[in-house]
Amino acid sequence: MPKHPTLVSLGDLAWDVLAKPDTMLMPGGDTTGRLELSGGGSAANLAVWARRAGHPAAFVGKVGQDRFGEIATAELEAEGVEARTVSSAEHPTGVILALIDRLGQRSMLTGQGADWELLPEDLPRDLLAGARHLHLTAWSLFRDPPRAAALEAAQVAKAGGATLSLDPGSFQMIQQMGRDHFLKIVDDVPFDVLFPNDDEARAMSGKRQPDRSLDWLRDRYPHALVVLKMDADGALIEGPETPRLHVAATHDRLVDATGAGDAFGGAFLAGWLAHGDAGRAAQLAVQAGGWVVSRFGARPPADADLAARLSAAHTGRALTPSQLIDKDAMTQLAARRTSDPDLLAAQEGPA
Repeated sequence: MPKHPTLVSLGDLAWDVLAKPDTMLMPGGDTTGRLELSGGGSAANLAVWARRAGHPAAFVGKVGQDRFGEIATAELEAEGVEARTVSSAEHPTGVILALIDRLGQRSMLTGQGADWELLPEDLPRDLLAGARHLHLTAWSLFRDPPRAAALEAAQVAKAGGATLSLDPGSFQMIQQMGRDHFLKIVDDVPFDVLFPNDDEARAMSGKRQPDRSLDWLRDRYPHALVVLKMDADGALIEGPETPRLHVAATHDRLVDATGAGDAFGGAFLAGWLAHGDAGRAAQLAVQAGGWVVSRFGARPPADADLAARLSAAHTGRALTPSQLIDKDAMTQLAARRTSDPDLLAAQEGPA
């Protein structure tokens, strides 16, 4: 049995530069807009959201010996996350530029900093061996380093009795790496929970429709709980002991999608590790995701609204599949995705 209940998230801790222009950016031009700096990185964000949702959390990663690294680490600790960071004198703390359009969707430009340089010898093996759960993102698998460190961390945690989750991270990176190469690496990761979003599921499976993507993922990873995140269309969930569930999203107005998937994943794991009910965990997760998309940034300051949402979701009763599956909504979603030529073109995945 694991020695303590900590969820450990390993991977990227970076400095986010969020930019939402007031008007379209023009080459050589100037415009006003909203700018914000804060700690970020998918793995670090997930640890923060697991902790906000009530589960003990730790983060493992690498930062530069600079002010950004110091502040980003301090922000994690201020959230109650145990920060096991290694500092590098050779590489600066990573920086991520998030450009947010008028509709709240974001495009990311990721600078490869110290977070890409984590090595096996940097790992806190005591923490990993005693963890309840280890979370990885595919940002730790796209290149080596940090791939060797991530894979070794998974082995150490699994040997200690931990469960393991994986977020595929980026459909564009999967395509650049090559689908077959990416799948070969992922196949060797003994994960218990997989958190793809719609684009990533499509890049992995080659299937346009979410239900078909989920079929493919469940067939390839039969021992895993697959949690397919579909933004405003909610989430599709299925696992070895979980019948297929569709959980609707909240009706929050989209301001900024940055970090929404991390918020969903962290809250989901906090609930799932607490009681093992994927449906209840998803109800908690959509509340966290809905709250964060209605605000600016991946980790806006927690407020009374967030506390009320998480409390209500934590105390909610277990829901049955018949309560969770909105068949009409899923039928309409499939029809819309089949009939919309622009959406179909955007959904083209690998053969």
